[in-house]
Amino acid sequence: MTSAPDVPHAADLLREALGDRLLTPADAGFPDAVRLWNGAPGATPALVARVRDADEAALAVRVARRCHLPLSARAGGHDWAGRALRDGGLVVDLTALRGVDLDPDSGVVTVGGGATAADVLAALRPYDRVVPTGVVRAVGMAGLTMAGGYGPLCGRLGLALDNLLGAEVVLADGRRVRADARHERELFWALRGGGGNFGLVTALRYRTHRIATVLAGMLLFPLAQATAVLRGYGAVVRDAPDELTVMAGFLPGPAGEPVVFLAPFHSGDDPAAGRAAVDRLRALGTPLVDQVAPLPYEDALRLFDGGMADGNHYLLRTRWLAGVDEPVVAALTAAAGAVSSPFSAIALHHFHGAAARVGVAGTAFGLRADHLLAEIIAVWAPGDDPAPHRAWAERTSAALAPHALPGGYPNLLAPEETDRVRLAYGPNWDRLRRAKRHYDPHATFSAVPTLPPAGPPGPRDGAAGPDRREHPVDR
Repeated sequence: MTSAPDVPHAADLLREALGDRLLTPADAGFPDAVRLWNGAPGATPALVARVRDADEAALAVRVARRCHLPLSARAGGHDWAGRALRDGGLVVDLTALRGVDLDPDSGVVTVGGGATAADVLAALRPYDRVVPTGVVRAVGMAGLTMAGGYGPLCGRLGLALDNLLGAEVVLADGRRVRADARHERELFWALRGGGGNFGLVTALRYRTHRIATVLAGMLLFPLAQATAVLRGYGAVVRDAPDELTVMAGFLPGPAGEPVVFLAPFHSGDDPAAGRAAVDRLRALGTPLVDQVAPLPYEDALRLFDGGMADGNHYLLRTRWLAGVDEPVVAALTAAAGAVSSPFSAIALHHFHGAAARVGVAGTAFGLRADHLLAEIIAVWAPGDDPAPHRAWAERTSAALAPHALPGGYPNLLAPEETDRVRLAYGPNWDRLRRAKRHYDPHATFSAVPTLPPAGPPGPRDGAAGPDRREHPVDR
């Protein structure tokens, strides 16, 4: 029998430690504290704990467990499905943990659990160093990394999670542990692809890379040229070198009409090779907009800052594609022509090179072959009827399904798509489930991706793997 949540007791315990940094629905700051990038989710938590350090985060987890409150974490606030909020629950707000500390000798950067890509890149810029990020600077690094981390440096440097060296984690029982290649190895494996389903990550350590500038930007083509541009794009990504990662898809044009976009990022040291690669893309059609130039990596990402406004309503669907063949070109072009909103978009993220050379068993991330991630983004204004926009996203996903690989990117799968989550992890699924049962047997954490309830540990599930030792983080 599940005990009833005791919100008053939880509030008393947390108020003693946090003071006015504990927010309830009666507090003036509460609406801002529960506002997410996606304005559609409607869950209303009972409490928001704005923690300042890992000890306070651990306290919040222990209080939630003691008082039987649903628990969630908020950092970047960019999970489209709204899993940062749970009805009647306690939100551990990590946004104050935004420190970024680079060790210039080792090139290792330690990043707070609430830091965004913008925070990290700004701190590294004076040193001409980067870590792989996604394409939106406002996204939290922890959430991005733990589920994967596709981005413009994927070919050269791998996914964001491939550059993670370690993490400090608060487990479901409130203990703080270190997870890396020497400590809690199975937890470290699970964190790299399994999402935030194993604990609250309060700090991360990344390998950085010296990249001063990239040749990057945006090429926009009219919708009438979509077939030719996408065919050519498919050929480019089939033989692209590591240094060239290219996004593609459809964005709203100046008057809201869909246009085709190509977004090349060339991070190599040979300027001539970069220019030749961009020229090849430019020649696929007649660009309406041609904005490609050498830029600091952080500035190149600013091209995407205005694309998806906070507060609009969003529904995302996703497919993994082996390539851009004729049926895929036809499905994407038809979807763009039938778009229901002037705000909606489709993006193809390019996975290849260094990311594809990591062994499938090396991390929890389940697909290491070259592929494209199709991100279908239905967007509508608050107050609009969501039905036509939801239907457009579902139709587009269904049209791509016969040509798609099993599963899909867990960071974008809907909470109810548990069958596809299982397929996404492939041969890593059973090991990931054992890790879940070991580190979070009562499903305290329900994050991206949503893993099905773990159930009680069986006689063979008492340990997640060969490393059963516990290593509390030094205080």
